[in-house]
Amino acid sequence: MTLPRPDDVPLEIDVTTAADLLRKPADSRPFFLDCRTPEEHARARIDGAVLIPMQEIPGRIGELDAFRDQRIVVHCHHGMRSLRVAQWLRDQGFGRAMSMAGGIDAWSGQVDPSVPRY
Repeated sequence: MTLPRPDDVPLEIDVTTAADLLRKPADSRPFFLDCRTPEEHARARIDGAVLIPMQEIPGRIGELDAFRDQRIVVHCHHGMRSLRVAQWLRDQGFGRAMSMAGGIDAWSGQVDPSVPRY
């Protein structure tokens, strides 16, 4: 399997594309990064996503090094913070970082209605 070049990876993907990626076998599934606050994460979460709040990412970037060459899907509540985080990660050399447009709110509305909206 050939991974796309970083230039071919969109900065933003929609929730249905993100859901399709999450359903892939574990060895080809992207890393799902939740950049919301712990309080938001306690309210609603996507199974399989790892919480690292936006403000903690610079200090915890070492935790992401194993995913530097893999796709990383970042999500937040509506997609604004995740877009900033995905761009920042790209600037740090994570060329396959992507933001999930619409965030967990869109996920709840279009992919999994069991995820609470807030």
